[in-house]
Amino acid sequence: MSSDLMAGPSFTVCGAGLAGTLAALYLARQGSRVTLYERNPDMRATSVPRGRSINLALSTRGLHALEAIGLAQVIRPLAIPMRGRMIHSPQGDLTFQPYGRSAEETIFSISRHQLNCALLDAAAGCPNLEIHFSSRCVGLNLSAMTLDIEDAQARVTRQVSAQTVVGADGSFSSIRQALQRAGRYDYSQSFLPHGYKELTIPALPDGSHALAKNYLHIWPRQDFMLIALPNLDGSFTCTLFLAYEGAESFAQLTEDDAIRDFFDRRFPDVTPLMPTLLEDFKRNPTGAMVTIRCFPWQYAGRVVLVGDAAHAVVPFYGQGMNASFEDCFVLDACLRRHNGDTAAAFLDYQRQRKVNTDALAELAYENYLEMRAKVASPWFLLRRRLEYALSGVLGDRFLPLYTMVSFTRIPYAEARARAQRQDRWLDLALTMSALAVCLALLWLLWRRIG
Repeated sequence: MSSDLMAGPSFTVCGAGLAGTLAALYLARQGSRVTLYERNPDMRATSVPRGRSINLALSTRGLHALEAIGLAQVIRPLAIPMRGRMIHSPQGDLTFQPYGRSAEETIFSISRHQLNCALLDAAAGCPNLEIHFSSRCVGLNLSAMTLDIEDAQARVTRQVSAQTVVGADGSFSSIRQALQRAGRYDYSQSFLPHGYKELTIPALPDGSHALAKNYLHIWPRQDFMLIALPNLDGSFTCTLFLAYEGAESFAQLTEDDAIRDFFDRRFPDVTPLMPTLLEDFKRNPTGAMVTIRCFPWQYAGRVVLVGDAAHAVVPFYGQGMNASFEDCFVLDACLRRHNGDTAAAFLDYQRQRKVNTDALAELAYENYLEMRAKVASPWFLLRRRLEYALSGVLGDRFLPLYTMVSFTRIPYAEARARAQRQDRWLDLALTMSALAVCLALLWLLWRRIG
């Protein structure tokens, strides 16, 4: 990894997940001394907790952030290209919906665990980056700039001094909580009525995939859905998104017979591919999905938030990780632009990212509704084909929303506003076309009667 050493403050990063580790790598590349605290043991030497390893969709924004720091070539071999969605009907019929306008526009399935391990390997190779595992940040004193770090094994808490703190400690961030206690802090969280549960389709005996490999498989069922993403070992990581309560819900699926009946009725083509369905369903936890908005993201040039600590979103656009990686890239650029002046850099970073991650939160929720209910609709398919046809004719003057979000670095807010304008034009065009057809039919009918 290249290094163009730049004098600047030392940084303490809380959280060695995806965003925290990449942020630490960017800061270390600038020449800063970086200390990274992670509450869990070193994942490179421990097994993955069951049911918590939802595969990620790596796309242009995330890839760009990795390329900018020289890690793309390390990460790409860990990823499987997915050319589009493969929709499974209740009758077992398949419909392919490409993601992009061409074969080059692809997203990549990647294991969260493998990606995080690769980032940690890179961090371990930085001489000015020190990592402390099993060290959980449980508090931050803003006036003294001291962190309370709990040893996860000994259950002993010690105080450490910090010059500049990066909060990358997830949706329920201790660093963000310290900012909230500082006063005049906007914060909201909103949970979906649906949870998720991880399941598995194992590889076939010869090691090959039981389903077509290069697709995101979706079983949309109006109020709930199942998805499957491919892994390098021939398996698929599946995720059931289902309501917590109601007629068809996690609350109703507590007995073996009820679980079998639900899957046999709703997903008959996939159930035979899941030999450990009952074991996975009962053993793996049911996860919650939350959207978090907060402001400000920084404090006096001494504290800044990245990733889920600043903007947790539901996972239905596949952009949570990509947005977090983009945070790291933008924060790095702001520190360089302001020559290490953290007060100016953090304000610049906040200005650029807050409006866009708010837009992403809306996009993720809208895609949640689309994936579980609309992707099987003929009207949806017609609009999607028309969008790509218009883009083929007009080029970059008309870009589908998914293209802008996943295959460009157009800011999320700009992409959403542009797509809304395009939708109004498309609706007008479809209305005028329908009106023209009706008028033509009326004219033919009049000629026939006359």
